Amino acid sequence: MIPTINTSSTITRAIVEEFLYAEAEMLDTWRLDEWLELFAADAKYEVPCNDALDGDPSRDMMLIDDDLTRLKARVTRLNSRRAHREYPHSRTNHQIFNVRIDSDPRAEVTAEIVVAASFTVWRFRGGVTRCYVGQYHYKLRSSETGLRIARKRINLDMTDLRSVSDVAIIL
Repeated sequence: MIPTINTSSTITRAIVEEFLYAEAEMLDTWRLDEWLELFAADAKYEVPCNDALDGDPSRDMMLIDDDLTRLKARVTRLNSRRAHREYPHSRTNHQIFNVRIDSDPRAEVTAEIVVAASFTVWRFRGGVTRCYVGQYHYKLRSSETGLRIARKRINLDMTDLRSVSDVAIIL
């Protein structure tokens, strides 16, 4: 369930945390179509290369640089039986902690909220366990139906992705 917010209220860390936890649950239970509903129409989903975390998608190579259309296509692929890397689906466990609201915590809900959080995502597939560690950077926006993700950027802390082999799941 996506937490809804009264437009006359202010954003608190607890509200933001509930939103992030709901997102993590959707990913862990492979409710990807529902997860897409968390995104604003102009949303961006980015994963820069781990050797250039400050990379700009307009000039630097990215592991993932999706707008909402590409994100929908990614979800369609992952939901398909033809997505051999993810069928049957991996089991995942998204852990989110150290949530920080970087903008004024008393900002009105109509403002864009900048949020950072640490994460660990565990992936279990075919008897192999992989761990992804890093930082989430969000820009959240209010809508009539609750918070929406305007931007989600995932900075991986690992210096070598060979140990995890791929990033086929949604972080």
